[in-house]
Amino acid sequence: MDQGSAHDHSRRDIADRTVVLEQQILAKNASLASRNRGWLEGRGVFAINLMSSPGAGKTTLLERTIDELNDEIDVFVIEGDQETPLDAERIRASGRPVVQVNTGAGCHLDATMINDAVHRLDPTRGSLLVIENVGNLVCPALFDLGEARRVVLTSVTEGADKPLKYPHMFRGADLVLVNKIDLLPYVDFDLDRFGAMLRELNPRVPVRSVIATSGNGVQPWLEWVREQRPQLTVSGVSLDSMIAPF
Repeated sequence: MDQGSAHDHSRRDIADRTVVLEQQILAKNASLASRNRGWLEGRGVFAINLMSSPGAGKTTLLERTIDELNDEIDVFVIEGDQETPLDAERIRASGRPVVQVNTGAGCHLDATMINDAVHRLDPTRGSLLVIENVGNLVCPALFDLGEARRVVLTSVTEGADKPLKYPHMFRGADLVLVNKIDLLPYVDFDLDRFGAMLRELNPRVPVRSVIATSGNGVQPWLEWVREQRPQLTVSGVSLDSMIAPF
């Protein structure tokens, strides 16, 4: 009996220490994310954190976005993956600057990784920075990177219950994109059910449907980017004097 009580006490201690450690990690990340955000905003760089499960179509959407905005906005990209430079190579083929961040066993990007990647990219003033996070609907939702907006991409091949299963991710979204809608006749995906679950979590979030491979529905997504992207106007003040280094 005594041994069992000691064992239970030990498990509680470990659980308590784990919670404290997680809080410390998130607090440190939040502090650096705030610095990232200030630096990006100081340069008028509009940063989007693009998140999804694996295979939802983030990189394809990003390629399409770069192609459509090529003559309008400078686009810079940070590619997050556990391994391989494959997605970065696809973006590099479009002619846009990109930095690959491999997280190894890690399941998400964090503010420190973004700090380093932005240093290497050095995005121009007034540009668009898209951070393609690691394919995961859990961990990336917890880590602020310093982005201006969070976009969650889902696809009809994943099932309509994703908001119910991953509420934190969808609750924090500024926009939800539903990709691969051309496959609706062939999969069991109820758009109305998906929308109802999403509205319970995030009543005001806009939703757009898209087919990234063909480009159908891409224009409403691009219009959202244009509307959200701030126009930098600073009169009589040197931008360099406003920007503190990371």
